[in-house]
Formats: sequence, structure tokens, C-alpha cells
Amino acid sequence: MADTPDTHESGFAARYAQALYDAAFGQNRLDATIDEMASLGRLLDESEPLRRLLANRLTDIAKAGPVLNQALQAQGFSALVRNFVQVALANRRAADLPALIRGFAAHVAAKRGELIADITSAHPLSDLQRNQLRARLTEAGYGRVNLREAVDPAVLGGLSVKIGAKLYDTTLRSRLERLTYSLKGAA
Repeated sequence: MADTPDTHESGFAARYAQALYDAAFGQNRLDATIDEMASLGRLLDESEPLRRLLANRLTDIAKAGPVLNQALQAQGFSALVRNFVQVALANRRAADLPALIRGFAAHVAAKRGELIADITSAHPLSDLQRNQLRARLTEAGYGRVNLREAVDPAVLGGLSVKIGAKLYDTTLRSRLERLTYSLKGAA
């Protein structure tokens, strides 16, 4: 296994995660920073204009950076998290901010001895389904697992579960693709 906390996160995300973790730990603000980074991730997920702004490589960061900093300050984000975002912007990593947030979450989970399972389903999971999934993952030897859920109607049904480099795909879409492939081979 690699030295990175979550093997599917890139090296730069792991470096940013380690730096933020160390700074937050040193300032005795680790729990607050974890919560703020989760809030920042939700903010990016919910704000299409913000995602477009950050993803646009033509955005003038010299002008957008201070505006974004003021907006985050107005939302109650700490100086540590705002500085993290500013460093990412200064290093031309604005489009990678979602990956940096995921990398931080993965790093924190690894430090706590937890795994992150990326779950993709056609519809949001119910509490019962989440609990059953956690139980199955525990039975499979994964111990403490945090679920990171995504909804993608294109999977049609079933689940896709990715833990580290392992992928368990029981989606209807992948089954149909395999069936189509096998039928083409039989013809």
C-alpha cells in the first residue's frame, strides 16, 4: 500500500491534506477544521456557480481570490481554512479544490484508522440501507468504514462501492454492459 492515506487520491492532494492536518493539529483546531472542510465540500457540491468559477482555467485568481476569501469569511470559515483555499488558488489548484477536500477527508480517516467507501447509487440510500451496507463491509473485513455517497441516475439501479483500489460494481448499467459485450462475442 502507498504512503498516501487513500490510494485513489493523488499525491498532491495527499501533500495538501498532510499540511492542513498538521497546521490544524498544531493550532488545536483539528475537529473544527474537519467540520469546516466538510462544510466547504458541501458548499462546492451545492453551488453550481462556484464550481464553474473554480473549474474555469481562465478565471483571474488575483481578482477572484480576495472575493472568495471574503465570501468564506462571511460564511464563518476560519482563517486556517480560508488560507488553505488561498494557497490552492495561488498554486493554480482552484479546479482541484474538490479533490483536495476529499484528500483531507481521506487523510483524517486514515489517521483515525477508518476507511472511506465511495458509494454510487441511482437513488439516495435510506438509513436502513446504509446500516446494512456498513454491516456487510464489516463482515468482509473492512472494519470501520465511512460512506461517501453519490447519486447517479445513469447507474439505473444497484450499487457501486469503491474502497481504495477495489471496486465492487453491482449496478444495473454495468450488468447490461457486460451482457451486451457477451452477446456481441457470441454473434
